[in-house]
Amino acid sequence: MAPSSKAEKKAAVDASAWMFNVVTSVGIIIVNKALMATYGFSFATTLTGLHFTATTIMTLVLRWLGYIQPSHLPLPDLLRFVLFANFSIVGMNVSLMWNSVGFYQIAKLSMIPVSCLLEIVLDKVRYSRDTKLSIGLVLVGVGVCTVTDVSVNTKGFIAALVAVWSTSLQQYYVHHLQKKYSLSSFNLLGHTAPVQAGSLLLLGPFVDYWLTNKRIDAFNYTLPSVIFITLSCTIAIGTNLSQFICIGRFTAVSFQVLGHMKTILVLILGFIFFGKEGLNLHVVVGMIIAVAGMIWYGNASSKPGGKERRSLSLPKQQKSGTDSTELDGKV
Repeated sequence: MAPSSKAEKKAAVDASAWMFNVVTSVGIIIVNKALMATYGFSFATTLTGLHFTATTIMTLVLRWLGYIQPSHLPLPDLLRFVLFANFSIVGMNVSLMWNSVGFYQIAKLSMIPVSCLLEIVLDKVRYSRDTKLSIGLVLVGVGVCTVTDVSVNTKGFIAALVAVWSTSLQQYYVHHLQKKYSLSSFNLLGHTAPVQAGSLLLLGPFVDYWLTNKRIDAFNYTLPSVIFITLSCTIAIGTNLSQFICIGRFTAVSFQVLGHMKTILVLILGFIFFGKEGLNLHVVVGMIIAVAGMIWYGNASSKPGGKERRSLSLPKQQKSGTDSTELDGKV
């Protein structure tokens, strides 16, 4: 295949992966907001366990159909990933409960510099000046859009700290494990989703009772609420898969930076569907700054020297998938 044709195909697949992630992520946010606000289903940790159960079923079906080939992920790596992922889920829920919305948003924004630090320390990645400035511009823009009241307390700060580091490590390991073991997104999900589903379904009801003082077995399961739970689980399959595809093709930092486009879209959709309350000049200015920063980041990081690894030390092991892990040497 000609180099230009191969580059065009990669660009098209990259764009499709991002669009897939944006659509499913925004969709699941809207569905979950309706599920929790309209029907009072506030059991977020258990719901995430159901999401991974649906994802596990999808991977089992695909493996049965022959679309997922056998692969290997060492148990220590699997357990380490699941530990980070579950701490991320619980940590984000606890952080939202114990902190003001403003500090919660600041904590989410801080995942970008933490992810950068992990790549610099663990992968020896070097960022150009323009790449660093574009990341800063995105942080400023999204901060202007979303950060309002900011109040901090000790336990809320600790919860946010756990959430930020566990989420950053989980996203780093998605990329790291796919590259290290040449796993496709489907392969990695096939290994991790069952363990996450089992652990979250086991611990989720207790965590949710601690957070909400409500028991999931006492919830009034009506037909509409069950339909929304099923819809949430269905969309979550696409959300989980697209996250693994995107981080596998790019990096956790790129996923975080460009992922804030979802924040902008959620704000816009909220204004469209739920009225213009909260839509003011500084929010609009923040959106413009954030989008400009994302465009600048995409341009800066794709240039030679914009973002590169100083030394590639990850060994290539068994080959078991190629959809999102074509090892092309680009970070």
